[in-house]
Amino acid sequence: MPPEADGPEVLIAGAGPAGLTLAHELARRRVRVRVIDRAAGPATTSRALAVHPRTLEACHQMGLADALVARGRPVVHFTVHARGRELIRFDTNYARLPTAYPFTLMLDQVLTEEILRERLAALGVGIEWGVELSDCAPAGSRVHAELRRAGRREQVTADWLVGADGSRSTVRERLGLRLVGEATRTWLNADVVVDTGLPRDSNHLVHTGSGTVLLVPFPGPAKWRAVDTGYAGQGAGPETVRHRLAGSLARGLGYPVAVSEPTWVSVFRVQQRMITAMRSGRCFVAGDAAHVHSPASGQGMNTGMQDACNLAWKLADVVRGHAREELLDTYAAERVPVGGRLLSTTRTATALVALRHAMAPVAMPVGLSLLKAVRPLKQRVEHRIMAGMSGLALHYADSPLTYGTAAGAAGIRPGHLVACTEADAARHPGHRALRQALTDPRWLLLLFAGEGGAELAPGYGRAVQVRAVVSRDSADGPALADPDGALRQSLGVPPGGWALIRPDGYLAAKGRRSGSAALAARLQAFHLLPAGPAPGAGA
Repeated sequence: MPPEADGPEVLIAGAGPAGLTLAHELARRRVRVRVIDRAAGPATTSRALAVHPRTLEACHQMGLADALVARGRPVVHFTVHARGRELIRFDTNYARLPTAYPFTLMLDQVLTEEILRERLAALGVGIEWGVELSDCAPAGSRVHAELRRAGRREQVTADWLVGADGSRSTVRERLGLRLVGEATRTWLNADVVVDTGLPRDSNHLVHTGSGTVLLVPFPGPAKWRAVDTGYAGQGAGPETVRHRLAGSLARGLGYPVAVSEPTWVSVFRVQQRMITAMRSGRCFVAGDAAHVHSPASGQGMNTGMQDACNLAWKLADVVRGHAREELLDTYAAERVPVGGRLLSTTRTATALVALRHAMAPVAMPVGLSLLKAVRPLKQRVEHRIMAGMSGLALHYADSPLTYGTAAGAAGIRPGHLVACTEADAARHPGHRALRQALTDPRWLLLLFAGEGGAELAPGYGRAVQVRAVVSRDSADGPALADPDGALRQSLGVPPGGWALIRPDGYLAAKGRRSGSAALAARLQAFHLLPAGPAPGAGA
C-alpha cells in the first residue's frame, strides 16, 4: 500500500458487501482507504444468500470468483409446489446471456464478507470495528468527518467519503438525501434445518393455501432459508416459527415435514425504496444506503456490490490523476436508473412469490400446466426470468460513457457487458485471453489492426492497457491472439477496427480503423487524461 499521509484518500463507512467490495477495488488500484463500521465485529448471521452471475463476473475480474464458487452451492432451478404436487420446474436459460457462471450461487453473506476481508487484509487494509461515523460535511476539496469509538470522538479529514452504511445510513441523512418508495407486506425469514428430500440445486416456492414459503438452500447440508410470505403477526418465537413452518410446508408438499428450531428469525417490512441522487460533492452513497429492495429475487447484496464496482474504478482514476473529476458524475447517471429498473422487477417478483390473489390456488395449476406443455413458451419465460435475475441484461446504453448505440449492430452493443461462456473460453484463444486481460484494473483498448493506435500506450498506459489483437496462434509481448477470429466476431468489430472496454467489463465504444489522434480524442471524451504527474498514490 502507499505510504500513510495526513488522512485517507477515501474514507468508507460500512464494512458490509458494498463497503468491502469498494475498499478492495480501490486498494487494488493503490488508493489509500480507511474502512470503519459501527458494529462490534463481523456479522454472524446472513441477510443475503444469492450471488448472481453478473456479480460473479465482477468477482472474476477482482480475482475472487474461484474462492466464492468453491464455498457456495450452485442453484439452477426454481420449482413451484402446491397441494402435494410439483407444478413446474423452471430451468436456467442463458442462451442469449453469455456467462462463465450460468447459475445463482448460494453462499452465506457471512462467508462472502469473510473472503472479501481476507483479500483486503492481503492488500494491507484492516477493518476498524466499533467506530461509528456520527457526522460528515464536505469542505471544498476535502471532507470532514466525526467518528465515535467507545465514547471518544475523532476528527478525520479525507479527500472523499463513501457511505456504504446500510438502510439507516448516517451519510445519506447528513447529505440530505432521502429514500423514496413504499413499504408493503410483512414477511418472516428463518434459517432452519428441514427434512424434505427436496433437491438442493433448486429454490422451492411452496404454496400453502394462505400464502407461500420460499425455501432457499444454504451451501451446507439440510439447512434452508425459509421466507414466509403469509406471516401476519402470529409471533416470532422459535417454537412458534418452527410449528408454523412445519404446518405450512406439510400442506403445500402433501407430506409431514420435520423442521428444526430456527437459528435465526427476522420479521421485516418488504421495502422498495431508492434515492434519486448518489453523490453530493465529495461524498457518495452505495448499496442499501442508496436503495432497499424486496428479498424476493435476491438483488440487494448484488446491487450493492455492483454499485461499488462502478464507483471504485472511476474514483480511483480521479484520485490518481488518470481522469477529470467529471467522470464521477457518471456514477449516479448510470446507477440511479439501474436502481429504478430493479425496483420495478423486484416489485413484480415480490407479487409473484407472495401469490396472494384469491384465485391463485385455482388459476396457478392451470396456467403452469399450460406453460409446462408448451416448451418454446416455457423457454421464453425462463429467459426472461434469467435476464431479470442474473443482472447480465443490465446495460449502460444511455450512459455518457457509451459511444455508438445503434440497434441492430453486429456483436455486443456499446454499453453492454463483455462476457463469454466457459465453453467459448476453452474453444477460442481470443475469448480466453480477453477473460485474463479483464482482470487488469485498467480500461482495455483492443486494436484489431495490430497497429494504428499502439503509440497511445505510453501516453495513457497508467489508465489504459492497449493490446494489439493478432491472428497468430500465439502472441508475443502485449499482443492478444485471436487466430479463429471468434473474439472479433463476438464484439462485432470490422477487420482493422478497435474496441474500448471499461474497467468493469462493459463495452464503451467500438469502430472501424482509426488513427491515434481519433482514438485519443475518444479517450478524452470519456474524461481520461494523458500521462502526467499523478497526485496521491502515483503510478
